Amino acid sequence: MSKSKLKGFKDFLKEEEGMGTVEIILIIVVLIGLVIIFKNQLRSLVESVFEKITSDSNTVMS
Repeated sequence: MSKSKLKGFKDFLKEEEGMGTVEIILIIVVLIGLVIIFKNQLRSLVESVFEKITSDSNTVMS
C-alpha cells in the first residue's frame, strides 16, 4: 500500500465518530417493530414466566 492510501485510511478511521442520532432512531424503530410483530408471543411468554415465579414463590413460603 502506498503512503497516501494508508494516510487516507487513517484519516477515515479518525473522522468516524460514535453513533449518530439517525442510527439510534433506526434501532429504536426496529425494536418497536419487533415488539409490535411479536406482541402476542411476548405477552404469553411474560405471563408464563410470572406464573412460574408466583407458583415457585408460594412453594418457598410454605
